Amino acid sequence: MMYKFLYITIGLFAIASCVGSQQISSPSKTQSNNIIVNNISEFNAATAAMSPGDNIILANGVWTDAELVLQGQGTTDNPITLRAEEKGQVFLEGESNLRISGQHIIVEGLVFRNGHTPTGSVISYRTSKTSLCNNCRVTECVIDDYNPSERFESDYWVDIYGKNNRFDHNYLVGKRNRGVTLAVRLQTEESRENYHRIDHNYFGYRPTLGSNGGETLRVGTSHHSLTNSNTTVEDNYFETCSGELEIISSKSCQNTFRNNTFYECQGTLTMRHGNETVVDNNYFFGNRKPNTGGIRIINESQTVTNNYCQGLTGSRFKGALVIMNGVPNSPINRYFPVINSKASNNMLIDCDHVQLCAGSDAERSAPPTNTQMTSNIFYNTQKDDVFTVYDDISGISFEDNILSENITKPMYDGQAVKSGFTNKKLKFVDKGDIKICTDYPKIGPNIEQERPNKNNTGVSWYPKKDYQITFNSGKVIEVLPGDNTIWKAMKMAQKGDIIRLMKTGQYHQSKSVDINHTVTIESANGLADKPELTFERSSLFNIENGGSLRLKGIRVSGSESDDYSGNAVIRTSRYSMIDNYKLIVEDSDFIDLDVNHSFNFLKVFKNTFADSVRLSNCNFENISGHVLNLDKEIDNTGIYNAENVVVENCTFRDIGGTAIMLHRGGKDESTFGPILELHNSTFDNVGYDKRNKHEAALSFHGVQYADIRNIDVTDSRKINLHLIVGEPVIKLNDINFTNSEKLESNDDAYQSSNLNYK
Repeated sequence: MMYKFLYITIGLFAIASCVGSQQISSPSKTQSNNIIVNNISEFNAATAAMSPGDNIILANGVWTDAELVLQGQGTTDNPITLRAEEKGQVFLEGESNLRISGQHIIVEGLVFRNGHTPTGSVISYRTSKTSLCNNCRVTECVIDDYNPSERFESDYWVDIYGKNNRFDHNYLVGKRNRGVTLAVRLQTEESRENYHRIDHNYFGYRPTLGSNGGETLRVGTSHHSLTNSNTTVEDNYFETCSGELEIISSKSCQNTFRNNTFYECQGTLTMRHGNETVVDNNYFFGNRKPNTGGIRIINESQTVTNNYCQGLTGSRFKGALVIMNGVPNSPINRYFPVINSKASNNMLIDCDHVQLCAGSDAERSAPPTNTQMTSNIFYNTQKDDVFTVYDDISGISFEDNILSENITKPMYDGQAVKSGFTNKKLKFVDKGDIKICTDYPKIGPNIEQERPNKNNTGVSWYPKKDYQITFNSGKVIEVLPGDNTIWKAMKMAQKGDIIRLMKTGQYHQSKSVDINHTVTIESANGLADKPELTFERSSLFNIENGGSLRLKGIRVSGSESDDYSGNAVIRTSRYSMIDNYKLIVEDSDFIDLDVNHSFNFLKVFKNTFADSVRLSNCNFENISGHVLNLDKEIDNTGIYNAENVVVENCTFRDIGGTAIMLHRGGKDESTFGPILELHNSTFDNVGYDKRNKHEAALSFHGVQYADIRNIDVTDSRKINLHLIVGEPVIKLNDINFTNSEKLESNDDAYQSSNLNYK
């Protein structure tokens, strides 16, 4: 409870004056400098009268809808401090935020959670367009899953203006909506050549946005990219920061990115705009996770040295080391050519792709010039063809690069690079989770310098939670046949629970089952027949925000559904979903979805996004609508409905609409997907309903990667490909068309073998 008066406490002063390993040293103060406030009115009164050396202390408790504005003029020796009474005990919730401006202000120990900012940022280093921060510091603060309900409502968690500011030892995790997690802003001269320091922060779990605007950290924008920012980003830990292609987007000049760790992050540290960037002594650990990348070089006079990359799988713009092609006389918002840059003394261990002249096309036709690649180690135990060359590499000089014995040298126009690469049998020793080459101990990072990790970044007093979706991690709830027994079980279920159908029989639902967390519904082992689910409402399962669903070993019939059009076995929320969901269906049958037209297996809505949809060993039969119709984002702005779609060992028979439809419009190159794997499946009499606007059995528009193989298409409409984005990788192998329409594509930029028409 917060009392309605101001008071002074000597005990609190004693606590606040203690100095810990991450605590700010404070000058000697009298007890009158400590002002504890219990509500916004008291806060406003205290800040209106504060002087250099004052400590404004927020009382423990929940502060709801608290918009804190702090304008002050501290000094080097007597800063103004805003801090929590106890770290981890002051929670800003609802529509709360913090804006600061002035000189020598320190903010410490606040937690933002259970809400979202009412303005464009959670923490801002300015209170108005002209009132900025200089020589200010935000330290040991937390922003945890602090998001609006609308997926594409944009905000920043932190924006830094002014000069000589620091952001350190903070914990930022769970940003799910559009907008940069932390941005350095350069709109006016007062924020350029700023010499900010961003250090020892923990940036965690930024899930795939499925759109541009998911960067974790950005320094500048294209509009001001030829001005100097002079920002240093060092000693930070980035874990599963995978919002979009650019984990870090450097869009200004003379920035330094030094001694940061990137752990299982999709995308790259990208020098998107601006010159004279230094990327030194950073660590990239992919652990073979999809789309994990390293460093992407664009523009002039960039320096990439002493970095360590291991287990990165990303290709094209997501490679372990990427040197781009540029646009001749490029507009400021496109791609300036790589000139006078270098990549040296870097170690790449078991990384799949090094991309030279990446992005080469009719527009990006300017290859790198006066650029060096020297004294790097490329070692791979699984892959020989690490290098991909897309254009003339004569403008890159290669010298003293070491390759493991199996790796082939870069090749262009059928010719291998003649010098600058030597194949050798290399010896390594393990140093913790990295490898040191004993033959070349000076190549790679400085291992004597402390590397950022989970424990030495962020805050020590707030738990680092696991935000990943985990099935089968909870208790088992046993359910028998009957009316609404699954609906009742779901009311008791918690995250990760398993609802197990114990007997063969009918499980009839007169109520739709809302899925609000991660849950599995499966049949018990050893049943002679699959339990049958029937339903009366327009949908059986509704995946709402926060929900994910796994189905296994069941049979679903639509025979008792309402006689209306547009029914579905599973639908997503009708409203924007801020959380990505997963849908996994295994060893199950779905039949007689035909009481009326447009009866779908899965029905999705705009502004919903699946991390993954997986169908394996399933049968779909007698369906009037579509099975997977992931096409509700039709604005052609690079937004789409699902990242990963996997269909394997499935049968589709008598389907009126499309069996699988994926749509991603526009030409934005900031995303990873959609990604499709379609294997060992059959399609029989698919796509002929008059309402099938796609006029196809399978339709893939703007898919980034597709591996389609070992499928049979019989008495069905066409497979339609529409290739539009970057350099899509489409592989078609061993496809048999029997009495069916042919493959149709707007572009022949796909790989194919054994397409058989009968």
